[in-house]
Order: sequence, then C-alpha cells, then structure tokens
Amino acid sequence: MDAQRATINHFAARPNPSTVAAEFVEAETGKGADALDRRPQTAAALAAAKAAKCSVVVPSSTAYRATWLVAGLMAQRVPFIVAELGRDADPFCCIIYAALAEKERRLISERTKAR
Repeated sequence: MDAQRATINHFAARPNPSTVAAEFVEAETGKGADALDRRPQTAAALAAAKAAKCSVVVPSSTAYRATWLVAGLMAQRVPFIVAELGRDADPFCCIIYAALAEKERRLISERTKAR
C-alpha cells in the first residue's frame, strides 16, 4: 500500500499538480465479471468523484489487472487515470494495459503451479 500511495503522490506532484481529495483503500481481487460489485471502496471512490466532478486516480495498471474491472470503471462514466501511465493514457490504452496485466497474472500463476 505504501508503494501505491507513493505512486499517487508522485503523480499528483507532477507538472500541473493535482490535489488528492480523498483516499480509498481496497485489497479485493479484480478477477471475475462481478469484480466491481465486490469492491465497495471502489464504488465509494466513483460516487465521490461523480459528486465532485473529478477523476479517480489508480496507482498502476497492475492494480487493475482485470479487463472486466477496467471496462466496469469506464461504464461508470467517471474519468479515471492510471498514475503510472500518466494523464495522456486514454481508455483504449487502459484496456490494453489491463488485458496485458491480466495475461501476465495468468502466466505467473501457471509458472508458480508448474514448480
């Protein structure tokens, strides 16, 4: 969590600084089509961002490895930014990175089981 928090704070301090209005911490898996439903803190962050008309910032694409979860975020119509990718990463790029991270997670699991 400390590394993820540091990534967000570094992102917020970059040129065109941002203010971190609130922090929502969640350790739930992103696996499965109902991943967004099983993340109450993510739902709270989305609701807060909608109310404040601001973006949700997540630390990295690996924090959101499931394409279902990223697609669910996109469907909420709340802008979200992946801090390690920067402000310019559009939703298409986020889906691609999430798909690659999801594939990587599967390969790591297969290699671990094979040992």
